[in-house]
Amino acid sequence: MLRAISVISRSFAALAALATLACLALVAVSVAARYLFGTPLPWIDEVAGWCVVALVMLSVAEAQRRGEHIAVEPPQRLAGTRIALAAGFVGVAAVLATALVLLREGIETVEFSRMVGVATNVEGVPAWWLHALIPLGAALLALVAAAQLLARRPPATGNEITARE
Repeated sequence: MLRAISVISRSFAALAALATLACLALVAVSVAARYLFGTPLPWIDEVAGWCVVALVMLSVAEAQRRGEHIAVEPPQRLAGTRIALAAGFVGVAAVLATALVLLREGIETVEFSRMVGVATNVEGVPAWWLHALIPLGAALLALVAAAQLLARRPPATGNEITARE
């Protein structure tokens, strides 16, 4: 099961990498259009922002899986092994709880956006398309955190210890 979750997480992280490249390309085109040709393209800034949302929401589960998220590590290093392990479990449980709240709120955001018909500043693009990244990323994060808790191997050291590959 951990191997399958690892593959899923890495696959979405690869999509996040593509979103990063798309953001870079869009910003380069925007700068060139504005400063070389004197023709700003305002829609590019908004789409580049969407790419940033995509890269964050699609890569957050992989960061959790690898133990590369923001954590308070010095106290764990000073504490004994049991305390550090317990702190790791509490940390992963907190991540899971946060992901579940984000999942619920993200779903409600998508439902509201669709119901009201919220649109982006780019013609023809409904806001719920962008908002759908929130529950997607939250579900992936919850999946990884739940697997870490069930495997009894949360990332306590900053090294990937959730799946033996």
